[in-house]
Amino acid sequence: MISAATSIENVVFDVVAALRVPVLIAALLALAVVVLELGSLTAELVRRRRRNATSLERAATTARQAVAAQDRPGAAVALRATAASRRIEDALVAIVNALGGPRSENQISKRLADFDLGSIRRLERTRMLVRAGPALGLMGTLIPLTPALDGLARGDTQSLSDNLRTAFSITVLGLMVGAIAFGISLVRDRLYAQDLSDLEFVVVTLTDEEAAA
Repeated sequence: MISAATSIENVVFDVVAALRVPVLIAALLALAVVVLELGSLTAELVRRRRRNATSLERAATTARQAVAAQDRPGAAVALRATAASRRIEDALVAIVNALGGPRSENQISKRLADFDLGSIRRLERTRMLVRAGPALGLMGTLIPLTPALDGLARGDTQSLSDNLRTAFSITVLGLMVGAIAFGISLVRDRLYAQDLSDLEFVVVTLTDEEAAA
């Protein structure tokens, strides 16, 4: 019985030891991804510097007048000038093209829903890192503790020092990934909510004119 338990423990130890390198690599990959996401967020913020409610209202009014004059390309051009991303631009063009159709209301509603779902998918990357970063940090902390304690028992202070250094470093790395990803998620959640609000404002502006016609 004792031998069987020992064998199972050895298997568990071997599995955990085998996870050491993959966990360290995964933590480094998570850091690389969050750095890329931070750069992408910075670019998004720069593109949104020109956004303001006045310019959006002016563009929506111009587009409404163009739609009333049956000038859909002109309406699309007016709205594109306010787009902070390609996703918003595509959504605006699709909304303009759907106006006046037999199922325009359904098509516009579907386009808005698809835009919202696309924003959620975009947020999933960093939201996963919010949980994955600390989890990888915890795993990277606990895995080296076994060889560290083994080195302590054998009086091998060098092994103890190396493993503890790895454990503490990966802890800091995982927490940093989670913190940065959390901040990115918060900012993007606000940005994408604003984007959806802008699209809904454009839709209301255009469809009000359509109904009045």
